[in-house]
Amino acid sequence: MDELARLKWQCRRGTKELDKLLNRYLETGYLTADQEERALFVELLEMEDDMLMGALVGDLEMNGMEVLLGKVRAFAVVGV
Repeated sequence: MDELARLKWQCRRGTKELDKLLNRYLETGYLTADQEERALFVELLEMEDDMLMGALVGDLEMNGMEVLLGKVRAFAVVGV
């Protein structure tokens, strides 16, 4: 399984909202991201769904991931 297929599988979560948000970023933002941002996205995907949702809605502070979380959130706003 190639890297993108593996990540796409990991983007499948317990809610449609998370699925859409993560997949939108993967299909657009991830492709142009640098290695550091890609590594942070992989780390983000390792989180449990409740923590991931908390991080994305801003209820949970994630030091070092603010820029990435902002980019992922932006795909929900623009509806890419």
